[in-house]
Amino acid sequence: MDVLVARIGKPHGIKGEVTVQLFTDAPEDRFDTGEVFRVEGAAVTELTVGQARWNKDILIVGFERIGDRNQAETLRGARLFIDTSEVQDEDDDAWYEHELVGLDARVDGVSVGTVTALRTMAVQDLLVVELTDGHEAYVPFVGDIVPEVNPEEGFIVITPPAGLFELNTPGSNQAPDDGDGVDDGSGARPGSGEALR
Repeated sequence: MDVLVARIGKPHGIKGEVTVQLFTDAPEDRFDTGEVFRVEGAAVTELTVGQARWNKDILIVGFERIGDRNQAETLRGARLFIDTSEVQDEDDDAWYEHELVGLDARVDGVSVGTVTALRTMAVQDLLVVELTDGHEAYVPFVGDIVPEVNPEEGFIVITPPAGLFELNTPGSNQAPDDGDGVDDGSGARPGSGEALR
């Protein structure tokens, strides 16, 4: 299954490099030299990483055959995908969004809602859970709060701190904001790739 890893931003400099908006927690692995992405939203259908480097907290990537700013500009907004069936992961606690969406969310054995998305945030990942009352809640995707993920049987277990569902519903003062204000155009959460990787 193809998973969104990044979206290309604006050109950086004059040598064809671009900034990327990341939807992965393992950019060093995903943007290693020679890594190949399937591309949507650009004239090219495939891009190969030539080099990648950090400029403060922004990843700057140069792709093979993209040699100047004009070529880089044609990539703006393009989305980069990898085929997860070809990715070998050593972390047994790593999950892709497509593995989590649709799972029943349970507290003390009782269903409280359904996982609808995964948001990859700067500090920690969040599960978006549509509660049985129709509201959405954001659940920190950490072991203490989500101690069990069982896709085979179709559920996750949540041990929420008091008030978690109320505090994290949209419209409350605690609703998360990743601060970038950027929609990836997929209609999903900003980080549609993977978590805990």
